[in-house]
Amino acid sequence: MKSELNMKLMRSMALDAAGAVSATLMWHAFGGASAANSDTYKQLNLFGDVFDRVRADYVEVPEDEMLIENAINGMLAGLDPHSSYMNAKRFQEMQVQTRGEFGGLGIEVTMENGIVKVISPIDDTPASKAGILAGDLIVEIDGQQVQGLTLEQAVDKMRGKVNTPITLTIVREGKTEPFDVKLMRDLIRLKAVKSELEGNDIGYIRISSFSEQTQEGLDAALADLKTKSSGNLKGYILDLRNNPGGLLDQAISVSDTFLERGEIVSTRGRNPGESQRRIAEAGDVAVGKKIVVLINGGSASASEIVAGALQDHKRATILGTRTFGKASVQTIIPIGSQGALRLTTARYYTPSGRSIQAKGIDPDLLVEQDVPEDQKTTTARSTGGEASLRGHLKNEADEQEGGGSSAFVPKEKEKDKQLIAALDLLRGKPIDQYVSKPSVEAQSTPKASGPGLEPGATSN
Repeated sequence: MKSELNMKLMRSMALDAAGAVSATLMWHAFGGASAANSDTYKQLNLFGDVFDRVRADYVEVPEDEMLIENAINGMLAGLDPHSSYMNAKRFQEMQVQTRGEFGGLGIEVTMENGIVKVISPIDDTPASKAGILAGDLIVEIDGQQVQGLTLEQAVDKMRGKVNTPITLTIVREGKTEPFDVKLMRDLIRLKAVKSELEGNDIGYIRISSFSEQTQEGLDAALADLKTKSSGNLKGYILDLRNNPGGLLDQAISVSDTFLERGEIVSTRGRNPGESQRRIAEAGDVAVGKKIVVLINGGSASASEIVAGALQDHKRATILGTRTFGKASVQTIIPIGSQGALRLTTARYYTPSGRSIQAKGIDPDLLVEQDVPEDQKTTTARSTGGEASLRGHLKNEADEQEGGGSSAFVPKEKEKDKQLIAALDLLRGKPIDQYVSKPSVEAQSTPKASGPGLEPGATSN
């Protein structure tokens, strides 16, 4: 069937040989049979005509591969901020990155209005150490303007050999002029999970990303904390602040670690048959001990899946500020040896059936940091959240859009109000002095594991 359609397509195009090749390439990129109508044929003819005109008349001889790649990038970028094309090199780099080790600066970025925008720096990387902040705009890379580059092209320029210098020109809210930040590229080894014992009774676990190493790191952290505390733990703090997300299966696995039963997350694609529900397996590794989850405006995607699951099951108290609001799933679709598509294929929903797309997760207890005067305008809001990204998916339930909040976390523990409030909460101390505005359903103390939501149940 596809062969027959391809033949019809070829016959319908009044193109020279080069135009026919270009249109056929685009036909395959569009998925063949899905484009089988006359209007699509006309648009593919248009693409072939433009392709030929550019090849024939552009001031310099362009590379065909570059033209095709840019056309695909434009098509995907027009869908939403998270769909993109990766050539073979970028695809290989992505695979390395999800394994938790790659070369670069250590920042999670997106594209907004043609400018690279920082979602969050990754802990203990050149970007973090140089003071790059969530919400910063990268307008130049080594003196070259970012405007006009695709996100992938900009990322490529920021990557390079280890121990080579790079200068980023930053526009930051509250600063009257752009300024340069000089960094040295390094091998980014992501330690996805860090932990330490607070006092002798609280286990602190920091998850900075959801890579292939995350669940393994969490298991090791839980075992280590249990040993160090001699079994005297009152509870755990799960710190997901400024965690930009990562692998869906790791978010599900981390949620399952603390749940005894019930739904973790559901995903819904365009067709009803594509819907999936992930259910927790029996066994709460934390054996019902109290949990506080820390979130902020830099907590996105996989972080929000974990926070939403534990919140809906009332397995943890969520403390901090509203999350980023990215509730879409991207599927990596390899295309032979040419690379891969990162394509938004589904939305995800928390166990109670709510969508937090372009809205974010509101904490049970709203605790805002004291931001230093010189950073107040910079970090009052992080990236602005998913709702601030041009072309973002709308909330399917027509919920009021929000998302985005403070992403500031003090380096000194004694100044970290959210961490201090979580510690006091777990130890049964009052925290009224820290809470800015508790939500209607705010809890005074974390709830241990209860019956939760049964598979298929919803909460209104």
